[in-house]
Amino acid sequence: MRPRTVDEVVGQSKVLQTGSPLRRLLTGETRGAQAVLLWGARGTGKTSITNVLASTQGRKLAQLSAINAGVKEVREVIEKAKADSDLYDLETVLFLDEIHRFSKSQQDSLLPAVEAGWVTLVAATTENPSFSVIAPLISRSLVVQLESLQESDLEKLVSRALSDVRGFGGNVSIDAAALTELIRTSQGDARRTLTFLEALTFAAWQREGKGERTNITLDDFVAALSAAPVRYDKDGDSHYDIISAFIKSVRGSDADAAIYWLARMIEGGEDPRFIARRLMILAAEDIGLADPQALVLATAAAQSIAMIGMPEGRIALSEVTIYLALAPKSNTAYNAINKALSDVRGGLIGEVPKALRSSNYAGAENYGNGIGYAYPHDDTAGVVKQDYLDVKVSKTRYYQAKRIGAENEMASLWDRLRQIIRGK
Repeated sequence: MRPRTVDEVVGQSKVLQTGSPLRRLLTGETRGAQAVLLWGARGTGKTSITNVLASTQGRKLAQLSAINAGVKEVREVIEKAKADSDLYDLETVLFLDEIHRFSKSQQDSLLPAVEAGWVTLVAATTENPSFSVIAPLISRSLVVQLESLQESDLEKLVSRALSDVRGFGGNVSIDAAALTELIRTSQGDARRTLTFLEALTFAAWQREGKGERTNITLDDFVAALSAAPVRYDKDGDSHYDIISAFIKSVRGSDADAAIYWLARMIEGGEDPRFIARRLMILAAEDIGLADPQALVLATAAAQSIAMIGMPEGRIALSEVTIYLALAPKSNTAYNAINKALSDVRGGLIGEVPKALRSSNYAGAENYGNGIGYAYPHDDTAGVVKQDYLDVKVSKTRYYQAKRIGAENEMASLWDRLRQIIRGK
């Protein structure tokens, strides 16, 4: 059901209005754009618009996704485009989906081909390109923001799919109630609309048999959703379920399960930067002082993702996932700050001991500020007896050390230090 001409593109009336730069490009009135940057949510027509551009101008279409392609694959497409141009005078449109997943260096690799005109680049992104696409590429691009489709747009899309010979050819109809629910569930996503419509049709066929005429009802809607294959939808419920399973598998020290859920997220198109951020949080929350190196490694993985992008970034994610899964676990840092915050929010507000107060101003001594402060460096052990907390707070223990991993040594050290500092 891909549109064949600009007039068959559903929605986007603003950017496709008569005389607009994008429409002129799609109709062949202009050919000057080195690159086109399509920014919008999933299902807004980025792929469809690219197909129209290639077909109306008689160009070859090459498609890559930044989820599973790297510089190597991009270079292969560019080399083939150069050869096709030289031998057959055939121009190539390179559609690169999810360009925001490319690192800066990966995006840089596109510039020579764009500047030389070896390909017309159409880059698609669901993120604001000002933050996710390098400035040199933006400056060479026609930047177009696509909006989520309106209900009327989706109704038009459903009607076409039901009547068009490329769809169900007039052999399938849909009740008003089922159509309303379909449009509501699709949330402005054309691709989701067509996927759900297909599932609804199969559900109706199962109910009444595949005949010459089939009518979709609201009952079919319930059946279709329950029978639909489970997929990873980064914007849906499965997104939260799978990231939850991933985190809990790492926390539970099951490396195999953690890697499996990691693969599900990568293959489903999850943003690797999101995964890396979750691993950094987990390293601090669930491993903590049992292995302080865990947070360092998780941070390094996040930096690696930013520098190298995907698909190579999967290796760094795999490495840190396995390391964190096998690392000893301690949530004492997590518990300590949460307990302290709870006390503060609950009104346990102690005064700053006078010895700890600032004394860097004239007359401070008149208030007793700074008097009696014991400078730890004056002691050979580097630690002294001193009140660092108000008396009403000092009896509370926030850091409850665990005797596990590297924290075992820290726990023993903390016991000794408390005895010196508190004098007990």
